[in-house]
Amino acid sequence: MKLLSVAIPCYNSQDYMRYCIESLLPGGEDVEILIVNDGSVDQTSAIANEYALKYPTIVRAIHQKNGGHGEAVNAGIRHASGLYFKVVDSDDWVDTRAYMKVLEALRYLSTDEKIVDMVINNFVYEKEHAKYKKIMKYDNVLPQDVIFSWNDMKPFRKGQYILMHSVIYRTQLLIDSGLELPKHTFYVDNLYVYAPLQHVKKLYYVNVDLYRYFIGREDQSVQEATMIKRIDQQIKVNKLMIEQIDLESIKNPNLKGYMLRHLEIVTVVSAILLIRSGTAENLQKKAALWKYIKNKDTHLYRRLKYGIMGNLINLPGSAGRKVSIGAYKISQKLVGFN
Repeated sequence: MKLLSVAIPCYNSQDYMRYCIESLLPGGEDVEILIVNDGSVDQTSAIANEYALKYPTIVRAIHQKNGGHGEAVNAGIRHASGLYFKVVDSDDWVDTRAYMKVLEALRYLSTDEKIVDMVINNFVYEKEHAKYKKIMKYDNVLPQDVIFSWNDMKPFRKGQYILMHSVIYRTQLLIDSGLELPKHTFYVDNLYVYAPLQHVKKLYYVNVDLYRYFIGREDQSVQEATMIKRIDQQIKVNKLMIEQIDLESIKNPNLKGYMLRHLEIVTVVSAILLIRSGTAENLQKKAALWKYIKNKDTHLYRRLKYGIMGNLINLPGSAGRKVSIGAYKISQKLVGFN
């Protein structure tokens, strides 16, 4: 069994996928690199085959009809043979020194009595033209280099949350959880991280800046203008997070509290993008989203809408919306997210 399977979802990634793949090759035979060509029409397929031919015991090329980022991740999970599983997007990469430390930790966590459900590491926002790089760290809330449970963690700060970039899941946990990401949908990384959390019991934190999350391409899905154009997909993922997890059934208060805050920030992003668009249609969609949450779970609705962030994005009138947008822009600078 491989120690780690890394899925690289690729769609028309010819211009940058090599850098991503090359950053993962130093893992050697401990690592299985799954290049998932999701119906690309450029040279992605040929590049994937080239690496699979050159490194037959490390790299596998998986070719499928276009199904979107989520289906590429699904394919990675289906084909994974490693004990642990990570997703690295084709325009991102990993830091070599941090990568070696993470693999060392995974070796330590490969015996039956030490296997954990989730390994967490830091990630860096590699934002083009940014003077300072924002690093998402967890050393203030998670114990380091020890196996721990949700009971051992401290409360996360606002704007501090676990993303796809910071997690390595136990592969069998993903399979057993029944995780199936929707096809042809962007922003499923939130669902990928969020849905399996209810099954996580044992965790391990490696305090290294492993994942380099590139933000800068004009066509990138996380660019604000692009997110507004695809707002229906953001709302879809937001609703799936609510539908698939009953927070009231989660007994551990630390886990429940974290998941509520994660759901809160995704809902705030949905709402603020609808406000930012400035259209009457999207303001109606914002009202419809809150109505949906209220009809689904009145307790959750009150927690989300009347918390600090919920109040901030629901100020009445055009003046209130301007205040909400101003606070959002300040948060962007402080937290570093897009």
